[in-house]
Amino acid sequence: MAELNNEEVQQKVLDYLATVDMAKNRNIASALGIEKSLVDKAIGDLAKADKVEYLYLGTSYVKLKGK
Repeated sequence: MAELNNEEVQQKVLDYLATVDMAKNRNIASALGIEKSLVDKAIGDLAKADKVEYLYLGTSYVKLKGK
């Protein structure tokens, strides 16, 4: 399988987050079958673009902005 570029990983993360209320980065990575470091980078970029937000409920979660 060819390596996914950051934009493809970001889109997969957004698609996945649309199906859940919130998720941990490692759960997203395992659900998508993508290396966690790639998911972490994509989520960081999505947060900078104001498309996702972090929640800290004893541990950190990520969710779609405004969902």
